[in-house]
Amino acid sequence: MSKTKEIIATARAENRTFLLEHESKAIMQEYGIPVTKFGVATTEEEAVQLASEIGAVVLKVLSPDILHKSDAGGVFLNLQTADEVRAAYQQILANAEKYKQGARITGVIVQEFAKQGVEIIIGSIKDKQFGNTLLFGLGGIFVEVLKDVSFRVAPIIPYDAREMITEIKGYPILTGIRGKEPCDIDAIVNILLQVSKLVTDYPEINELDLNPVFSYPKGAKCVDARIILEEKT
Repeated sequence: MSKTKEIIATARAENRTFLLEHESKAIMQEYGIPVTKFGVATTEEEAVQLASEIGAVVLKVLSPDILHKSDAGGVFLNLQTADEVRAAYQQILANAEKYKQGARITGVIVQEFAKQGVEIIIGSIKDKQFGNTLLFGLGGIFVEVLKDVSFRVAPIIPYDAREMITEIKGYPILTGIRGKEPCDIDAIVNILLQVSKLVTDYPEINELDLNPVFSYPKGAKCVDARIILEEKT
């Protein structure tokens, strides 16, 4: 059984429609989509050990009862010392309990604090008429305020992926402006193609959200990943 099939089967068995972040990132890895280094800690010492191996880290709560981690005070950024990691781990558990009493805590994801790149968003949502529809756009204010995004119906081919990238209004930001280096368009194309393949292979995926993905002059890296499955029928 593939890792993706196993993860989805586990979620189904637990009557979950959304995957935990480490599960979503494991699926990204299986499909060759670059993600931040990560591990799952269930104790403070495990978190400290992972951080010592990774470097500067982000800690996030993992709970089937908490979908919006930031709202629950479950995210701590750029932790660089063992003491910071321990304090963040303790605070995440306390915040989670305060946010939702009795919430089941799977653990805490300890992930690489990625260097800043150009923020992009790549996703998919299942449309009742067209099926899995892919989305691409610049992240941050560009998607939240300007709604500068492009769409295609999956599956797509490389030509479609490049069109998605070039047709947004913010495309010049990706090509390099005011002396900045251009982004690695080939790396973005690869992620779009692999997301297309994933949602085509697994039609039970209702929503997929990679936000943000940091795009660099060489390569790209998915910082956060979210997958929601269709309700059981």
